[in-house]
Amino acid sequence: MIEISSAVQQDKIIELLNNHNEDGTQFFFKEKKGINLYFETNVDDLEKASKLAKSAIKKQPWGSVLYFRCSPS
Repeated sequence: MIEISSAVQQDKIIELLNNHNEDGTQFFFKEKKGINLYFETNVDDLEKASKLAKSAIKKQPWGSVLYFRCSPS
């Protein structure tokens, strides 16, 4: 599971990652607790999955200026 902490744009992050598939890595939204969003992934390497999620968010027009944290959980 990976954890993404962001106070804003949470709905856009959920939509983006639920529909994202890069290098066979997929994300599945599980729950929200405060500013933290939790996603399951279909790969075992959670560090790689975290980096892919962060990269996908940063590539968005709204994500390039977004302050957030993404890490394995």
